[in-house]
Amino acid sequence: MSDQDSIFFRNFSILVVVLILFTIVLAVGSSIFQDKLVKNLEDRKDRSTIQASIAPAAKVNTDPNAIIAVAEVTEIPFDGSTDGELIYTNVCTACHGTGAGGAPKLEASAWKDRLSKGPEAILANAIKGFTGNSGLMPAKGGRTDLTDEQVKAAVEFMTGSL
Repeated sequence: MSDQDSIFFRNFSILVVVLILFTIVLAVGSSIFQDKLVKNLEDRKDRSTIQASIAPAAKVNTDPNAIIAVAEVTEIPFDGSTDGELIYTNVCTACHGTGAGGAPKLEASAWKDRLSKGPEAILANAIKGFTGNSGLMPAKGGRTDLTDEQVKAAVEFMTGSL
């Protein structure tokens, strides 16, 4: 065996021993850390605050005919703004920007039949909801906390953008 081979095997053996020792240190360290972590978690018996903090903030109602009892509205969304573009961007684009649920995109051809019914009919469908042959419109876009004036502003923005 040449000197280079013996040097290689010696260095390789040292490396293997170092890796084995490193693995043992990691295993012992993780065992100690895991015991402390489990003990810390066992000390927290009450998990109700965790469940409350990860609960969904709201549920979207997609049934336009459902009657929803709103207990008390303490805050109007978007600070009561009647900026139609703001409301459209934050509420309406989810469907009208993608065509989801048969919603017409902001294209004149998609709104042709709807516009022929008049602005009052479009506004009524937006506020109360509507189920048609090609899709559905949940009441107030599923955001029942919006005011009628906010919905009207969004509708005017959308029809004015065609």
